[in-house]
Amino acid sequence: MRALIMAGGEGTRLGMGEKPLVCIAGRPMISWVIDAFTKAGCFPIVVTSDKTPYTKNWCRANDIPFISTDGRGYLEDLNSAVDVLEEEGPFFISVSDIPCLRPETICAVWNAYLDSGMDACSTWIPIALCREFGTEPRYQLEIHGTPASPVGINILKGSLMGGEQEEFRLLLHEHGLVFNVNTRSELKLLETHFQSLMV
Repeated sequence: MRALIMAGGEGTRLGMGEKPLVCIAGRPMISWVIDAFTKAGCFPIVVTSDKTPYTKNWCRANDIPFISTDGRGYLEDLNSAVDVLEEEGPFFISVSDIPCLRPETICAVWNAYLDSGMDACSTWIPIALCREFGTEPRYQLEIHGTPASPVGINILKGSLMGGEQEEFRLLLHEHGLVFNVNTRSELKLLETHFQSLMV
């Protein structure tokens, strides 16, 4: 199963160059995400743009498959990549800045998606868990009665792109997923907790 790792944005909020290449524990954040999907049995493909030339070069140097898009926006880049791949079946989409992602979590999301029988799946983390670690979710929605924030991992069906997909919303109670790194303060928090979260 393919996993599209979205890495075409400028990362202006973080202000440290191309966000996928910002290092945590000596490795670019995107490399942790790619490893998690690979170990979960997926085939990761990085979606880049002209805004992330160094990420393209990193992919080339590490033999990571990538697709270059126009960089017009997250959804536009996603649709462009799906068109290039001629993807018809379900596939993962992931942001590139969640380095605490685990292979077991990816497998759990896939199994929940299959059990749901729905077209798509989105993943969420309780707001209370974010507050416990001091991260700042920018969007929230009530999921199964719990205030929650999106994790940045989804499953969509290629044949239904451009239309409405019936979505299963999966609430995950995993500490590492509160770290979707968008600011320097969030990066500092992640550096403090990373080793304990990855044990």
